[in-house]
Amino acid sequence: QVQLVESGGGLVQPGGSLRLSCTASGSIFSINYMGWYRQAPGKQRELVAAISSGDSTNYADTVKGRFTISRDNAKNTVFLQMNSLKPEDTAVYYCNADIRSRGYRDYVDYWGQGTQVTVSS
Repeated sequence: QVQLVESGGGLVQPGGSLRLSCTASGSIFSINYMGWYRQAPGKQRELVAAISSGDSTNYADTVKGRFTISRDNAKNTVFLQMNSLKPEDTAVYYCNADIRSRGYRDYVDYWGQGTQVTVSS
């Protein structure tokens, strides 16, 4: 059983910063891709940022230059540093990872439970 647990969401004023963390636990053999998605009320879930096992990254145009994704492979953890936050960044943020469990050959897509980020004065 593999689980993704997020932390670090909350309420922040415009221009402020937050750092999200997501740790994968369980019977993990290896992790390929890790990423962050978000979903605002009434909108579709969208990719925010992603990072490969080789540390290649990609970002949504709306967050480039403000958000930074990184990972700690030894701790099976991915981070999202969010700076210069705007009200339009308000959403539930979900962690996503492509994980191969011990004893299995295939990678499976896992999701965290989501963490709320609210940017408001």
